[in-house]
Amino acid sequence: MADTSQKLEQQTVKIQQIDLPDLSETFADSIDSVFFDGQTLRINFGVTRFDQQQQNPSATARRYPSCRLVLTPRAGVELMNQIQKLSAGLIQAGVLKASPQPSPEQKLT
Repeated sequence: MADTSQKLEQQTVKIQQIDLPDLSETFADSIDSVFFDGQTLRINFGVTRFDQQQQNPSATARRYPSCRLVLTPRAGVELMNQIQKLSAGLIQAGVLKASPQPSPEQKLT
């Protein structure tokens, strides 16, 4: 039985990506927390709502959860890889500046 499961794991599966244009979107303006429990990666997104201004000069706001994304470890790694590609593209386009890499001497201190 172990041989059968090993053979299935070694096979490559061709997956066809299907778009759903009517899929609803969720807006977030913050990431409230990221947590990995060993089995899943959880990312909690939030949205900030500003309170209406009265005569009080200090602005106040509240942050509400808008979405919780739960990923398998493999999907979490895919997400990180895609974000790295996006970051590299934004750096190449001049939208972001590359952060300087610390020299070996700086890493030791």
